[in-house]
Amino acid sequence: MSDCLFCKIASHEIDATIVYEDDYVMAFEDINPQLPVHTLIIPKQHYAHVGDDVPEEILGKVFAAVAKVAKIKGVEESGYRIVANTGEDGRQTVHHLHVHVLGGARMPIRMGPAD
Repeated sequence: MSDCLFCKIASHEIDATIVYEDDYVMAFEDINPQLPVHTLIIPKQHYAHVGDDVPEEILGKVFAAVAKVAKIKGVEESGYRIVANTGEDGRQTVHHLHVHVLGGARMPIRMGPAD
């Protein structure tokens, strides 16, 4: 999509701090980190969310990248959280499928406002 922020990052039109990249996915640092480690993983092809008829192969590649990112970021042993927000009620703010990898500190029971 021509106006999608994450598509522009995936195509290197917009700079990001890239943590991992292959032919199918890209992982980059969140610009508003909630924990010391807050990395986003996206498929390079645009899908609005996890329910957007994403091929199983692509979902597999996104989730396979989670372990790679956790190792790169040094949280594979201490633990981390994986989050995928979907839709407005799920608080998805960029409508391109993405997974958050959060870690580097003890996870709070609740993150952010519950409004």
